Amino acid sequence: SVVKSEDYTLQSYVDRRDYPLPDVAHVRHLSASQKALKEKEKASWSSLSMDEKVELYRIQFKESFAEMNRGSNEWKTVVGAAMFFIGFTAILIMLEKRYVYGPLPHTFDKEWVAMQTKRMLDLKVNPVDGLASKWDYEKKEWKK
Repeated sequence: SVVKSEDYTLQSYVDRRDYPLPDVAHVRHLSASQKALKEKEKASWSSLSMDEKVELYRIQFKESFAEMNRGSNEWKTVVGAAMFFIGFTAILIMLEKRYVYGPLPHTFDKEWVAMQTKRMLDLKVNPVDGLASKWDYEKKEWKK
């Protein structure tokens, strides 16, 4: 019995700029017209038309270097998906602020922060290099 090799064990065709000549041709199973063209290829290339030369190239390679190097429109999909998720996240944050979180505590009010700062200055909190070190106690103003 003959052992048949599986497709994954055979060499595969890949178009890559850093590996310009793949090990196998792009078209593995030639049609009758392609076989005739391959026979005609063995003769002088000056007898081949431009279309026949292009078809021979397409049998061997799927894409030319110009086709491999052209840009794709994939960036539009990536940017669109990123914008969608940013917008979706913004909507979630707005809904959470409105329906999940409560109001800010009273300690965030400007009056409370001013009273707290005054109390810290009165207690001379961290007088060496902290808040109290930046306050002039004689002039009752921040040091310049």
